Amino acid sequence: QVQLVESGGGSVQAGGSLRLSCAASGPPYSTYFMGWFRHTPGKEREGVAVIDNDGSSKYADSVKGRFTVSKGNVKNTLYLQMNSLKPEDTAMYYCAAADGVPTMAWVLRPYVYKYWGQGTQVTVSS
Repeated sequence: QVQLVESGGGSVQAGGSLRLSCAASGPPYSTYFMGWFRHTPGKEREGVAVIDNDGSSKYADSVKGRFTVSKGNVKNTLYLQMNSLKPEDTAMYYCAAADGVPTMAWVLRPYVYKYWGQGTQVTVSS
């Protein structure tokens, strides 16, 4: 019984910023890994940023240096600070959680995450 609720999406111009939030509920072991994924119609869902309970994070190459994933002071709260947004960042952004991953090499693979939120839309105009 895990619930994930995203918020913070919106429309911005290229170069702008947004901060996404994800509130999670459920057993702590189910959310050891939490991450952000995005999907655009016609493209495969991709991992954007993931963080574990130890604070270790991993980012997609396309967002390194621009996005920052973090955990809030309240456990099971996830954030994604997005700066220098580009039109190609336009997507539905989803929060996801997993109790573990087979290997760290797969930590950004969407299929290893069991729990998903409903998504929040991010649109970046040029």
